[in-house]
Amino acid sequence: MAFSDLDLLVVGDANPDVIVSGAPRAPAFGQREHLVDAGHLVLGGSGAITAHGAARLGLRTAFVGRVGDDPAGTFVLDALARAGVDVSACVVDPGAPTALTVVLADGADRAILTAPGCLDRLDAADVPPELLRRTRHVHVSSYFLQPLLAAGLPGLYAAARAAGATTSLDTNDDPSDRWQGLDEVLPLTDVLLPNEREALALAGTDHLDAAVRVLAARGTTPVVKCGGDGALTVDGGEPLRVPAVTARVTDTVGAGDSFNAGLLAARLRGLPVRRALEVAVACGTLSTRAAGGTAAQPTWEEVTS
Repeated sequence: MAFSDLDLLVVGDANPDVIVSGAPRAPAFGQREHLVDAGHLVLGGSGAITAHGAARLGLRTAFVGRVGDDPAGTFVLDALARAGVDVSACVVDPGAPTALTVVLADGADRAILTAPGCLDRLDAADVPPELLRRTRHVHVSSYFLQPLLAAGLPGLYAAARAAGATTSLDTNDDPSDRWQGLDEVLPLTDVLLPNEREALALAGTDHLDAAVRVLAARGTTPVVKCGGDGALTVDGGEPLRVPAVTARVTDTVGAGDSFNAGLLAARLRGLPVRRALEVAVACGTLSTRAAGGTAAQPTWEEVTS
């Protein structure tokens, strides 16, 4: 096995997020103008936010994704590079624009509008083999938004594991609502990181405890993000729950991705399962202190003090 000079390689989506806070539930068309509480232009994309949070927590982190040859792509790569994320292997695609997301936030709830741009052009073949040989862990985000990456993911994970790395996957939402295609991937995925709704959909059940058992039986370890109810996983075949911590929430955008970063940082530092889950919950909670997914991401010292 090659020397690992990277802790984490994240492969997935990156885009600017335009967050509109205090948005009306049903915006009026007819060229009517609404005044809202606030608007922010921030780094978005589950993969990019996870990579940013991991670097903030002290992990040596690289990110592979696709952006367009446009100002939005420059914005994304600059934001990641300023956080200390290695973006040298990112693909700048002249044939399609950078993805763009508008988040209409109403308290803790939100609607998400995404123009996918070049997201669906990201391919497992875009990941340089030497990066797989250099890293301790590979994390992939937004499975259902990136069909070429999804198709090549079993091979990518098999190669990562052959090089000695562990793997994780956050599928995020499936806009088609089919939730299929994971049979080959899950046995190669060390940690699956859905939220509660995604876990139920992936497992095809209405009961979370049953969903965790079903997903674990498919060859992975599910770690389910339950928002204000904390998180749930399995340890030694038994369910393990960690409660949420009290917080004054400004914005929940990207909280699940900050949770991902915290869990991976804790696991890569060798912490026991319960403590790793506590760190992950704390990271997700602390990230809600400011608008956007990255502005309030904690350091390792902050989250463990």
